[in-house]
Amino acid sequence: MQSETKNCQNCKKDFTIEPEDFGFYEKMQVPAPTWCPRCRQLRRYAWRNERTLYRRNCDLCGKSTVTIYSPNKPYKVYCNECWWGDDWDFSSYGRDFDFSRPFFEQFAELQREVPRMALLNKRSINSEYTNHSADNKNVYLSFIAFEDENVLYSDHTFKSRDCTDCSGIYEAGERLYETIDSRKSYQCQYSSFLKDCSSCLYCYDCHGCNDCFMSSNLRNKSYVFRNEQYSREAYMEKMKNIEFSSFAVREGLNKEFKDLMDKEAIHRYVINERSVNSIGSSIFDSKNVTKSFEFVKGENCKYIYGCTKIKDCMDIYHVGWNTELCYELHGCTRLSNSKFCNLCYDNMEISYCDTCQNSQNLFGCVSVKKGDYMIFNKKYLKADYQILKDKIIEHMKKTGEYGEFFPPQISPVCYNETQGNFYMPLTKEEVLAKGWHWEENIPGTFGKETVSAGAIPDKIEDVSDSYLNEIFFCINCSKNYNITKNELFFYRKESIPLPRRCPNCRYKIRLELRPKRELWHKRCMCELENHGHKGIPRQGGASCPNEFETSHSPDDNSKKIYCESCYNKEVY
Repeated sequence: MQSETKNCQNCKKDFTIEPEDFGFYEKMQVPAPTWCPRCRQLRRYAWRNERTLYRRNCDLCGKSTVTIYSPNKPYKVYCNECWWGDDWDFSSYGRDFDFSRPFFEQFAELQREVPRMALLNKRSINSEYTNHSADNKNVYLSFIAFEDENVLYSDHTFKSRDCTDCSGIYEAGERLYETIDSRKSYQCQYSSFLKDCSSCLYCYDCHGCNDCFMSSNLRNKSYVFRNEQYSREAYMEKMKNIEFSSFAVREGLNKEFKDLMDKEAIHRYVINERSVNSIGSSIFDSKNVTKSFEFVKGENCKYIYGCTKIKDCMDIYHVGWNTELCYELHGCTRLSNSKFCNLCYDNMEISYCDTCQNSQNLFGCVSVKKGDYMIFNKKYLKADYQILKDKIIEHMKKTGEYGEFFPPQISPVCYNETQGNFYMPLTKEEVLAKGWHWEENIPGTFGKETVSAGAIPDKIEDVSDSYLNEIFFCINCSKNYNITKNELFFYRKESIPLPRRCPNCRYKIRLELRPKRELWHKRCMCELENHGHKGIPRQGGASCPNEFETSHSPDDNSKKIYCESCYNKEVY
């Protein structure tokens, strides 16, 4: 079978379907997609409200609960305790399929009737304001957080403690602040791509390092200050002269660190470690992975975003933990032989399902728990289930619905509440023109501040407990925010000045520093003026001829982006 070029129904640009893709679609018994890979991910983004939280009353017990659904959404929302309880029956909402109407139109009606889980948060203590999280203690406004303790304003954190404003802390981080994509590091601040480091500040791409400052591409070093080696005593003396507790000083250091990353540091063309035959970025311990991003322990997969431990899958977003042979999923865990599902855990052989748990053989179901052989939440005998399912699929093929993920038009969340608003932002006019939804009442207040940014003490040691009662003003977006007791304790302990930006703007800044979830074609930038291995000029002065697909966008032309060979010669 040859590759085929199609025109995307959404963006109207051409895209290519490879021969191996057709083999996967045949195995999954689905037609080839009509949307290009980028637009398919955009559609999944439109279903993921990860960090926009509201308060509304549980529609069963009446208790005020934290949820991802605004009070004006036309859904029944149960607090997690009620949703998992036995006081309601998902099968009581069962209904027949009407072959005179489109599938998605009927599915949207079912969604509005069956209770939805307020948010995904399991087995946690004092961690009410978290989502897509579990097994946490004292975690606040953090997302995709697992087995953490005392973590604030962070995302993608695992088995970490005493961290604030961090993203991508994958293994046992402790006492970290504004640290990104790091593993097994301790007491580090404003750093990216650290591994086995401690007491490193403003460092980029350092492994096995201790007590380093404003440096990049270090391996097993100590007492390096602005990329120069010092004795312990000389290093400590230099560090003693920097007022880290001062906001003004920190702003200057932040600019210096950005310049370091943009002009001096060497950037590997992609982050791809211990992986075989894999194309993408931030891929670890994987095999035969194509055009995927932020992926750990995957095999035989394509178009994967933010996933862990999945095999033989395509077009998957934030799915993991032993998911196999699946297609077009979002926010699912431990699924097999399933497709077109949203927020479903521990299921087998399910399709077009939303928020279903511990079930098998479902089609077009919402909020089913421990069910089997059900269509539109109605129970059938095994033989009758299969006959009706096949008949509905044929109907969906005629209406042009089968083989695609849920349309954003029936998403239970609005586009400006979702991760699409961060990764693929659209204006309100663009969203509404597509027939998608826009939330007018995003949480937050403006103009309620009780203290101006200029009136906040420059140094953390001058901040009294009275500031816990103040309302602050974000210098980026003007939104109001406050400081919590645990947060102030952390800043004092780590000599960090009070932030002048709200948590959401701090998140956006970190997001900009992380590798992009796209690839661009570039050539290695290691040339004569950049020197060769350890400062030795390349023989003959020739530039490196290697070309590659990189996660560094065309806007990153000021950065030194090297192929694997040149990067290894310079760094190791």
